[in-house]
Amino acid sequence: MNIYSKYKSHYRENLALAIPVVISQLGHTSVQLSDTVIVGQFAGTVQLAAAALANGVFIITLIIGIGISYGITPLIAQLNGRDDYAECGRLLSNSLFINVITGIVLFAATFFSAIFLLNQLHQTPAVASQAKPFLILLGISIIPMLIFNTFKQFTEGLGFTKQAMSITIWGNLFNIVLGVILVAGFKMGVTGVGISTLADRCIMSVVMGFYVFKSQNFKKYLRTFALKNIDRLRGLKLLKIGAPVAMQYTFEISAFSAALVIIGTIGYREQAAHQITINFAAMTYMMASGISAAAAIKSGNYFGMNEHQKLRHSAISSYHIVLVFMGFTALIFAIFSHILPWIFTSDKQVIAIASQLFIIASVFQLFDGTQVVGLGILRGMGDVNIPTVITFLAYWVIGLPVGYILGLTLHHGVKGVWYGLVLGLMASSILLFLRFQYVSKKNRDKTVLITQQD
Repeated sequence: MNIYSKYKSHYRENLALAIPVVISQLGHTSVQLSDTVIVGQFAGTVQLAAAALANGVFIITLIIGIGISYGITPLIAQLNGRDDYAECGRLLSNSLFINVITGIVLFAATFFSAIFLLNQLHQTPAVASQAKPFLILLGISIIPMLIFNTFKQFTEGLGFTKQAMSITIWGNLFNIVLGVILVAGFKMGVTGVGISTLADRCIMSVVMGFYVFKSQNFKKYLRTFALKNIDRLRGLKLLKIGAPVAMQYTFEISAFSAALVIIGTIGYREQAAHQITINFAAMTYMMASGISAAAAIKSGNYFGMNEHQKLRHSAISSYHIVLVFMGFTALIFAIFSHILPWIFTSDKQVIAIASQLFIIASVFQLFDGTQVVGLGILRGMGDVNIPTVITFLAYWVIGLPVGYILGLTLHHGVKGVWYGLVLGLMASSILLFLRFQYVSKKNRDKTVLITQQD
């Protein structure tokens, strides 16, 4: 009870911010989840594996784009804490410019991957062939998605989180309805869900932009929003936060994508089972990243106000929240491990493999949640470079090599690959928490010392 009383106000504040962000963040993976369900139920196992392959490649592009767009949020939170409204508008101008350019570059990379890379991954030929058009459509959709995310991260940095949530919910409902019509009605297979995803993201970007420019909440911030305010220094400031964040997420997600490719060499049923399980794990991860985003906003506010003790209390309360949430999802994965795969497929061999992976996924839930919250807290304080090194070491030096050895060299198969991923998540979680403790205490003690000298 003493712990609850100590952090009670922070629980309330962080949850008020986090819940809409969680639902909004869930939108990114619910598109992939709904696409996978539609394809699995109406188009068969080969097309399900094609969706898995395309999503496995595209998720790297998606995460890079999302990471770059995150650069504005802690900066806006810090500036708002100092009441510097004019600089907020200037940063929005630069963020929109950077994200549009990033979207175009990422589309080009995705197109190249679809045409040249898929054939080099030693996948089942029918799977690779079906994955190509779907991957190209996903690549086009990155541009409107990043425009949406620019305005979303701007409003969330100011503490307005509910509007992006509402737009995301309606957009995903549209995506599901259109996807079912194209796949089940017009028999377009995995290409149908690619078209519905592209249409969904275009509509969402337009609606979110309209909201920002028409709402009275942002008038005082938008007075300085103009093309003439796009400059190199502000762009670099955004990229100094956004680029390392993109790398952090890329190291983790690319490790899972590499695991997908490794598993694809074992068999397409194992690949389909991996995709089913990772869809649920990605969904809980994105929900945890919503808690992380709220933690970044509050950390940024307190950091801008030089309130480092409050920052620590707020951050620790976020750790408590994510532990409770991911503990609950871990129980769901473990208890319903034999039931959840039926949502995607009726292939009993795929279901048997996926049910085993759900047990392993239940173990890494706590590590996955705490590591992403740690990243958010450190991002709010502007500490992004050391966490980037930590994520690289955790996933590419520890997790993936161990998974490869266990899975292929020692012949533990798909489960061995997943054991390695669990180890990587555990390493990341522990090292990021130690980094938070070091940086936050250092800033707190420095502030106390300055106050005493004054």
